[in-house]
Amino acid sequence: MSNKGSSLDQRTFQRLSRLYIIALSAIALSVVVSQILIRKHLNDQDSDSTVINVAGRQRMLSQKLTKEIVSIASESDMEKRIALKDELKKTLKLWELSHDALQNGNDSLGLPGANSAVVSKMFEELNPKFDVIRAASRSIIGKIENIPPLPIEVFENDIRQVKQAESGFLTKMDEIVNQYDYEADQKVTWLRNLELLIMGITLALLLAEFLFIFWPTAKTVKKSIAELILAEKTAKKMAHEADLLSIEKEKSIRELKALSHAMDETLLFARINANGVIIHMGNKFSRLFKFNNFNTNANFYEVLSPIESERSAIESLVVNNRKTGWQGEVKATTKDGQTVWLEMAIIPFSPTDERSELLIIASEITKRKEGQIEIERLTKESFEERMNQQKIISSKIIENQEKEQNRIAKDVHDGIGQMLTGLKYNLESIDVSDVKKAATKIEHLKELTANIIKGVRTATFNLTPPELTDHGIVPALTKLTSELAKLTGKNIVLYNRTDFNQRLDSLAEINIYRIAQEAINNAIKYAESTHILVSLSNSDDLLSIVIDDNGKGFDPNNVKKVKNGDGGMGMTFMKERIKYINGRMFLNSEIDKGTRVTLNIPLEGVSITT
Repeated sequence: MSNKGSSLDQRTFQRLSRLYIIALSAIALSVVVSQILIRKHLNDQDSDSTVINVAGRQRMLSQKLTKEIVSIASESDMEKRIALKDELKKTLKLWELSHDALQNGNDSLGLPGANSAVVSKMFEELNPKFDVIRAASRSIIGKIENIPPLPIEVFENDIRQVKQAESGFLTKMDEIVNQYDYEADQKVTWLRNLELLIMGITLALLLAEFLFIFWPTAKTVKKSIAELILAEKTAKKMAHEADLLSIEKEKSIRELKALSHAMDETLLFARINANGVIIHMGNKFSRLFKFNNFNTNANFYEVLSPIESERSAIESLVVNNRKTGWQGEVKATTKDGQTVWLEMAIIPFSPTDERSELLIIASEITKRKEGQIEIERLTKESFEERMNQQKIISSKIIENQEKEQNRIAKDVHDGIGQMLTGLKYNLESIDVSDVKKAATKIEHLKELTANIIKGVRTATFNLTPPELTDHGIVPALTKLTSELAKLTGKNIVLYNRTDFNQRLDSLAEINIYRIAQEAINNAIKYAESTHILVSLSNSDDLLSIVIDDNGKGFDPNNVKKVKNGDGGMGMTFMKERIKYINGRMFLNSEIDKGTRVTLNIPLEGVSITT
């Protein structure tokens, strides 16, 4: 019977192995084939988005080219005309490069140049208009670079050709972009159909495996179970042989007792019931905590410590983990008052169906724990020392910056501002014989001088706002937002939600003002925003300032420098300033949804009672 059973098991195992290998190989083959087909098609589509993007940009470049040509025609100042000419050359170069790359491919732009017959035909229709615009643009550039400079009338014919060709170029370029998009959609549709076909094949393959592999296998398993039941009946006949095992069992018990004795002498070992009463404690454990095993009603928590807090902690560990077990570090105290650290494991087990116990196995780690505590203490002291040094350094940097800005503001206001004002008055009094020409020049100089004075006054305001020193942070921010709104033409508004009017420590007010000023300037310069809202609110112990803009925003997850706070000097100084006054700064932004800068400043330690 044994030989027959072994033969049956081997045959069944071999047959099942073959069937499962066939099934898994078929599934793996279908997955590999589908991935190869899909990835091949995806590789062909890698460049579609780039092609559409470059084609769309080509339309924008043609408009930019026309705009720059018209600007040259309307510009009489030679230096500005030359500057516009240089910009036109850059635009023309990029326009020509993109046009050629769309047709012939370009590795640096990621364009394959493998156009369909429809797109190639559209480019053949577009190229004459492209050649007209390119020839006219090159002619204008060449005429501007001639010496001596030529009059505006020379460019009229070229400008007219560009304007006439531009409309047709834009129309045809729109058709090309739409055709590129249509062809990309066709590829996606084909890929979707391919995926559906592969899914159908896979499902059919799974169905076939169920019918021809798994279902027959289930029948085989059922047959094997029937044979196992028969084997069970045979095993009952052999039950009488179990009596022979009792001798071996007694021998094992004696060996287990020897092992238990060894554990008592070498490990911190104990057994307790679910209520924490000690059933047995090893000799080494007993000697360490001076426990007598004849005390049958002793509580485990009381033996490990005479201190109430330590008892409660150990009791909580046992009660909360008596069903699941636990392992970790425990602080205990001997009867002599000596602190002992134990690395202890609590292991639940049931010697009988009616009774449950807990095994306690521990090792003493007092010396190791004392070393860890000393290392943590030294690490904390070192960290606090470094933080104090950083605060001192930041304070000195900020103090020196403020002194330098005050000096520059005084120089600009008292020196350059007065000189420019005198220059303006002197120019207004000029009297020459050629009245018309002199008047034109003088008016230009008046406007230039007025702009310089306006810029100097703006710089002076930004460097040393008098409202900050005289009235505090809220009037200073009010003045800042109103002045910047006038100067930039943007809608910049301050909203004091809680009517906050407290005076703060002078350094705190300076740092808050500089951070807010930097955030507003960033929204003006880089975010291209039209509306900026500065909101103030406060509680008893916190001042919150939020600067929101409706600019173009960005993705902080893709800008490591912004995320890590290691960006430009503006961001660095903002972080240094907010750190100096123990505040926190949060930066949130989404593309095309604007940016929010939040400043939270604790009022404790910086608020001044008025």
